[in-house]
Amino acid sequence: MQIYKVAVLGSGVMGSTIAAHLANAGIPSLLLDIVPSKLSAKEEAAGLTLEDRSVRDSIAQTNKGKLLKMNPAPFLVPEFADRIEVGNLSDDLGRLSEVDWVIEVVVERLDIKVDLFKKVAAQVRPGTIVTSNTSGISLQSMVEGLPESFTRYFLGTHFFNPPRYMKLLEIIPGPDTDPNVIRFLCEFGERVLGKGVVMAKDTPNFIANRIGAIGSPVILKEMLRTGLTVDEVDALTGPVMGRPRSASFRTIDLVGLDTFIHSNNNVANGVPSEKENFVLPEFIQTMLTNGWLGDKTKQGFYKKSRGPKGKVIEVLDIQSMTYGPQKIVEFASLEKAKAAKSLPEKLRTLVSGDDIGAEFAWNVIKSSLLYAATIVKDIAEDITGIDEAMRWGYNWEMGPFELWDALGVKATADRIVSEGGTLPPLVQELLTKGHKSFYQKNDAGQTSYYDAGTYHQKAVSPYTFSMKRAHQEGKVISGNAGASLIDLGDGVACLEFHSPSNSIGADILNMIHKSLEEVEKNYLGLVIGNQGKNFCVGANLMQILLEAEEENWDELDFMVRAFQNGTMALKYAKKPVVSAPFGMTLGGGAEICLHSHAIQASSETYMGLVELGVGLIPGGGGTKEMAVRAMEGILPGVQVAPDYFFAKRFEAVAMAQVSTSAEKARQLGFLRDHDRYSMSPEHIIMDAKARVIDLARNFRPNLPTKVKMGGAGVRATLEVALYGMRQGNYISEYDMYLGKKLAFAMTGGDRPAGMLVDEQYLLDVEREAFMSLLGEPKTQDRIRYMLAKGKPLRN
Repeated sequence: MQIYKVAVLGSGVMGSTIAAHLANAGIPSLLLDIVPSKLSAKEEAAGLTLEDRSVRDSIAQTNKGKLLKMNPAPFLVPEFADRIEVGNLSDDLGRLSEVDWVIEVVVERLDIKVDLFKKVAAQVRPGTIVTSNTSGISLQSMVEGLPESFTRYFLGTHFFNPPRYMKLLEIIPGPDTDPNVIRFLCEFGERVLGKGVVMAKDTPNFIANRIGAIGSPVILKEMLRTGLTVDEVDALTGPVMGRPRSASFRTIDLVGLDTFIHSNNNVANGVPSEKENFVLPEFIQTMLTNGWLGDKTKQGFYKKSRGPKGKVIEVLDIQSMTYGPQKIVEFASLEKAKAAKSLPEKLRTLVSGDDIGAEFAWNVIKSSLLYAATIVKDIAEDITGIDEAMRWGYNWEMGPFELWDALGVKATADRIVSEGGTLPPLVQELLTKGHKSFYQKNDAGQTSYYDAGTYHQKAVSPYTFSMKRAHQEGKVISGNAGASLIDLGDGVACLEFHSPSNSIGADILNMIHKSLEEVEKNYLGLVIGNQGKNFCVGANLMQILLEAEEENWDELDFMVRAFQNGTMALKYAKKPVVSAPFGMTLGGGAEICLHSHAIQASSETYMGLVELGVGLIPGGGGTKEMAVRAMEGILPGVQVAPDYFFAKRFEAVAMAQVSTSAEKARQLGFLRDHDRYSMSPEHIIMDAKARVIDLARNFRPNLPTKVKMGGAGVRATLEVALYGMRQGNYISEYDMYLGKKLAFAMTGGDRPAGMLVDEQYLLDVEREAFMSLLGEPKTQDRIRYMLAKGKPLRN
């Protein structure tokens, strides 16, 4: 089985964004929707009729156009929209024979889906995979009466919105689905689409939305019982509980009140025995009647408007059904929990308090723990599926069974019983057998989970590598406080950063040289990667500022030289070096990548040389490398002025541009044509390892090269652009000063246009400019502001 082209039936928000994510993965799609029943005013004015093809395709075309205006952006780069072709369900169903996978994403009505699948079955080639993205309608009921040759390849693939950013993909086998099809789509979902795949059963709302659905009615009931306000509930059900910042009511506003009610009612109607658990309070119906649906109507539980001082956010008072200002939330239990260091400690502190906030939090958490433990086998294969679904689909830090363990299974069970509650059989069984937790870890860091009376080792994807386990298993070759060299196996080593925020200091620079020395003797090549929050946010700004304030210029000059020597050592290493960036890859982190032989990035890599934001220019070889890449844009033998190529690279640095994806990083010049990216950030270490092995087969180290200078003419062009931006008040006077420093360094200082110089000359010019800027009071002010506020100062 292979998937080269997909048809998406239904171009609403979910259908179109699924098509966009397929485009991100390099898969073209045919996006189809219904034919409109009447002309728009614009179409009438143009003299069109309902028979014109542009009219018949207009719904899909309009929805495709909306993708380019969405925020957050569904495409890695806007150009990927070209991978989506539009059509309609009346004229183009015959084209389903062109595709390998059909995804149905039409309105959630069984009769419509049944009718559509009858038509699809008549058009697809034998062996074509057909899936529904339903959020909970029975799969079996959709294809009753269709031939087994069709139903063998039919199943559910439930994406979460927005598909580019939400990791969870629930795969739900139909009544006749071929196990080979299931295995293939699980592999495809993880490897090609970058998803965390969870197997679900054909039950209402499947896993994540089933567990998620019970939480909101409980929160609403507890809110009414305790008299808490909307903002108090959100303060208690956000990060302190291991859940997203959007907490409860901001999340409902985000997804839409109508969508929330539909999901709630889907379980209520699909599981009659639980219907009373999903009864919503009267004020929810009032909000629906009023059209207070959340962000889409600019008011829901929160109301957004513009005031004299900018954006105003008010919160709903559910007693008076009026909006008022947000208030500071104060509970002693909440403040103590916030001060705790780990999430388990936060949770235990929060629920053990003696105020109304603690009581509310306990009852909310307790309900999800009991519900998950009661229905686990009804909806999932085992407890891991439920925990992964909630982490990947709802962005919880811990799933329900991980929460049981964090709170202590026995202590939690004893409290529930003491309050008159009944324990689910699964919990009783666990405790009766003398076990203390749902998960266990051995000395090697391998995780086992409880199921059917015993523990089973949790499967690990062959595409992932755990740095944490590597340390536990003794795979550290060498290391210091800032970095470690890890044995990845098969002759490949990995330089892992683990300094605070992965910032680059002396420890990491020392490990670069030590790692290269070890690799050149004993390994095929080197990966540079880690599994922190971000790849690397740059050099240690605090250390740089302290040295500058003390005017320790010799020490600073030594530091900059050491950084340049480190990046150049990577570029001219005798064995292949592949960087594996992800998340924020800024400043020095980007410079590390620019000097690697290849990059294997995560698709969600936000890379940039952002030094001008703190009043500097890239000083670790970044300025030099962008000058080199500017000249690479000029093809040999073609007489083209270098201004355009320099302007693109100069703008990326001068405006401190940060890529919004790995593909955007390529457009900015940070990735080259041969650099690649993985759709899953969890795969980049192993993919980078494979890249090293591939490069090592016929590797030749880089040879020192001469770089052609842009010279004064190109520099003048860049300075004219700076002048125009200053006159338009787009940049400050100091921004212009910094831009001129950058232009001087990038175009070769005082060397004439066309002159060939070695890289060390450019590094010297870069370093001199960097050092001179460090002495500027306005630069030091920018560094202080960034350290204090986390954002740039435009002084």
